[in-house]
Amino acid sequence: MKRINCIAIDDEPIALLVIKQFCERKGNIELKTFCEPRIGLEEIKKDKPDIVFLDIEMNGLNGLEIAKKLPHNCCLIFTTAHAQYALDGFNLDAVDFLHKPIAYDRFDRAIEKAIRNISVWNNKNDQETIVVKQEYNNINILLSDIFYIEALENYCKIHRINGNSVISRLNIKTIHKMLPQNTFLRVHRSFLIPTNRIQKFSKQEIWLKGLSRPIPVGRRYAKEIYDFLTDNRQQ
Repeated sequence: MKRINCIAIDDEPIALLVIKQFCERKGNIELKTFCEPRIGLEEIKKDKPDIVFLDIEMNGLNGLEIAKKLPHNCCLIFTTAHAQYALDGFNLDAVDFLHKPIAYDRFDRAIEKAIRNISVWNNKNDQETIVVKQEYNNINILLSDIFYIEALENYCKIHRINGNSVISRLNIKTIHKMLPQNTFLRVHRSFLIPTNRIQKFSKQEIWLKGLSRPIPVGRRYAKEIYDFLTDNRQQ
């Protein structure tokens, strides 16, 4: 696999030193470190690294605010001494949450998880299928067999046209990144749908062919989704 580009932001130099030593031990990782959060964020926007290690409570800029501004397809790993932020981290689709002091074996597992995500994203173009993990098995799913996708906290339920649903440990944001753009739409924080199954729609709900109940449209998605679907129906 190609060399992994990483950026670490933490206002504690000793924490950055630990991450640097762990990256060197892991190998095949190029790391840049920043003690100043705003400078680190600008570097992230410019370089678009594969992985970002991010502390949360820092002087000048909170790590949660930085996380909301990360580029598309950037794996986020939180590194913090404050365990109460774990839920916030996973709500922001962090790949992992490392509690300080960080042990190398936990660091290694987080890196491996991020590398798997990166591999999925890099290979998603022109795919007719996606591969997701259900328990200990890899499941190959035809894109044409996806009825709709429903979020279940940090899991996802992939409803299939063949009737056999798959529950994956991937969250809905990660699965959305695996799918072709504009072919699958995020219409709600809990729902992804294929555009070719849309029967009718409004700003509040969407009806899919073969589904007896509507899919809700979230308020934050409503205008963008409605405009997109209206424009495409007129073409």
